[in-house]
Amino acid sequence: MILTCGQQSLDLSRPVIMGILNATTDSFSDGGRLFRGNQLQLDLVLERVETMVREGAEIIDVGGESTRPGAVSVSVEEELSRVVPVVEAIRSRFDVIVSVDTSSAEVIRASALAGAGLINDVRALQREGALQAAAASGLPVCLMHMQGEPGTMQKNPQYRDVTAEVIEFLQERVDRCEAAGIPAERLVLDPGFGFGKTLEHNLQLLRELPKLVSLGFPVLVGLSRKSMIAKLLGRELHERLPASVVLATLAAQRGARLIRVHDVAATHDALQILSAIEDNARPE
Repeated sequence: MILTCGQQSLDLSRPVIMGILNATTDSFSDGGRLFRGNQLQLDLVLERVETMVREGAEIIDVGGESTRPGAVSVSVEEELSRVVPVVEAIRSRFDVIVSVDTSSAEVIRASALAGAGLINDVRALQREGALQAAAASGLPVCLMHMQGEPGTMQKNPQYRDVTAEVIEFLQERVDRCEAAGIPAERLVLDPGFGFGKTLEHNLQLLRELPKLVSLGFPVLVGLSRKSMIAKLLGRELHERLPASVVLATLAAQRGARLIRVHDVAATHDALQILSAIEDNARPE
């Protein structure tokens, strides 16, 4: 399984780590850490990227707008000012694939020109112009399921069968993408853990992840530091590393191929051990 990301290739024959880089002030876990005052600092960005690459990240996922529950949207201009310089700076210094976490057509177009290799859209290209911009970019796209919008998605989400409904939604978006000229080999699917789901919904999705994997597309999961850990264990943000690593490992065992995380080193170690067990080989 090779995913062509612009001029770079990503081998998905085994799980790979996507390191989270939030160029935002209000992300739930690390918002504002790359800022001094109100200014995004590229030196801090590059230090963080260097650390994640050294620890084993093969993709850096850059986001300029928080999508945490209750998040307030930012203007396209603000998102562009946060994302584009970061993508350019990373690509000028590191040989790593840069993903851009965005739903806006303007940001998709500008990110592709800046050197991004993957579009990661929590709204599955449903915003006006996003589908056409993604098709024109020639880049692979991750389509995520979300019930509602970030500001309201956790207000009493309900499903008859969460796994079946997530798969139905994602299959419909795949069909729309293919009709717009985005071939199947450029598509990645994400069930959207924590995006309009209760704890029970998230647990069911993880148990039944092989059903999504069976569609034949690479599957991305983002479980790192999520509130489901607090609901299960009562852990604060700074206490969620062990559970995050366990969830990442369970997702990889169930077929996920892109693991989106904050804590790269610990997750990399866990996936290396998993690989050694499954492949009967020593970690690299």
